[in-house]
Amino acid sequence: MRAIYKRELDSYFHSMIGYVFIAFFLAFTGVYFMAYNLNYGYPIFSYVLSSLVFILLIAIPVLTMKSFSEDRKSRTDQLLLTAPVSLGQIVMGKYLAMVTVYLIPSLVFCLYPLVIKMQGNAYLLTDYCGILMFFLMGCVFISIGMFLSSLTESQIIAAISSFGVLLVLYLWDGILGFLPSSALLNLIILLVLLSLVSVLVWHITGNLVIAGVLELFFLAAGIIVYAVDSSLYENLLPDVLGKLDLTAPLTDVVASSLLDTGSIILYLSVIGLFIFLTMQSIQKRRWS
Repeated sequence: MRAIYKRELDSYFHSMIGYVFIAFFLAFTGVYFMAYNLNYGYPIFSYVLSSLVFILLIAIPVLTMKSFSEDRKSRTDQLLLTAPVSLGQIVMGKYLAMVTVYLIPSLVFCLYPLVIKMQGNAYLLTDYCGILMFFLMGCVFISIGMFLSSLTESQIIAAISSFGVLLVLYLWDGILGFLPSSALLNLIILLVLLSLVSVLVWHITGNLVIAGVLELFFLAAGIIVYAVDSSLYENLLPDVLGKLDLTAPLTDVVASSLLDTGSIILYLSVIGLFIFLTMQSIQKRRWS
């Protein structure tokens, strides 16, 4: 894995993507820091981080778009798949290389609260908790972008699809406001979402039987539960999906200085899920 990690990390700085990513991030951070903390006198650096979330939506797809799509297009993925390393080591090596590039501006962020401290009052604990959650949120976005890159050989498609998915996550709380509260509509939407999961399983595994059985199970279970107690579906989707708001932990730190360990577990779980999906996507292509 170390060889894969070193190869990927070197590629980001030999192709200038790493330098552009870091410079892009730090430039916008400096602008927001000057506006919020220096000009307006806000003593909390986390305000800057909450404004940088949208910048993250643009920067992360640029970082992740070539992770697997470039190898797939140039056919160098065949060399990786026949290398004396496991598939998990290949995926983790690439993922950790991207996380390392993202870690560099995150470490620079740690200096800004100290600058605020030199000028007067500062909330160091709140700021460093905010930096931690911002870093973990970026790691989640990287895992999502890496998975989408493994599905296509086009870097442009990988970047656009990553931006689209991350934009939906950014607007997640507002989108949930349009979801219905009635039990029947919640059931219908839930079955549609579960059908998409079955399609994803079929795309990854290539096994129509498994996807079909899974789809039938979802349909039967959903209808049976609705017949037994339909009230369970009232406000089900807004309540359940609301817990998957990936920007909420950072908002909680900024608004109430609240660091929830459950949010850290959520981030790590999502990272693990998309690393697993990336491995399955590559495994399918290897055997096909």
